[in-house]
Amino acid sequence: ASTHFPCLRAGRRGRMLTQEECPMVLYFSGTGNSRYAAERIAGILGDGLVSMNDCFKREAPGDFCSERPYVFVVPTYAWRIPRVVTDFILASRFGGNQTAYFVATCGDDTGRAYRYAQALCTEKGFKYMGLSAVVMPENYVAMFSVPGAEEARRIVEAAIPAIDAAGERFPEQRTGKIDGIKSGIVNCAFYRFSVSARGFYATEQCISCGKCVELCPLNNIVLTAGRPQWGKRCTHCMACICGCPAEAIEYKKKSKGKERYLFEKTIR
Repeated sequence: ASTHFPCLRAGRRGRMLTQEECPMVLYFSGTGNSRYAAERIAGILGDGLVSMNDCFKREAPGDFCSERPYVFVVPTYAWRIPRVVTDFILASRFGGNQTAYFVATCGDDTGRAYRYAQALCTEKGFKYMGLSAVVMPENYVAMFSVPGAEEARRIVEAAIPAIDAAGERFPEQRTGKIDGIKSGIVNCAFYRFSVSARGFYATEQCISCGKCVELCPLNNIVLTAGRPQWGKRCTHCMACICGCPAEAIEYKKKSKGKERYLFEKTIR
């Protein structure tokens, strides 16, 4: 379940970012929710962006330096930040400012994700500044139904104040026993029993466009005789199934008949 990255430098055209170019807001996004939040936050703070998806595609951790705090904008996977993000942060070098904020988009709540983000910061040597939860449209079609376009727009509209406030206030969450179970036992079970590419397949609607190959952040999909084939590296980000222009990808029987959610397509 853990993803390891070789020690490479990430930057524009493969070179290390300079002090002036360094982004402060780093994001990972499967279907666009966290990317949208990151873009709004970067716009408000006047900072640049770096896509962790691009770093994952290159199998390259970053070598960053910033005079200002780092903000990590990520989705919530089973009430914690994704393991691929944790692995990336631990594998990367972050020079300069050693404070870190987290913004976690979620379908309902983040449980005790903040506790694990705090532990990550301790291990990495960051000063943990808090985690802000932002409720966005559900996208996990491997398990749940996603909202229609109208409902999704209402959810995003309601989320904008929380997104815009991120970086200004990060309240420390007070959570109950059930939240500890969700972020602990349930998260472990999620990765052990659910996070696998074995259930994905392409139907006869597949047009062999290769979009799924392009979107997969872990380079886990290849086209064989024009048909997508999934490998063993998968983080269940839903990029392939939700980003397929022909809606030709299914996950077992769980996604059949369900709407797909992609921020750019749904929120217009």
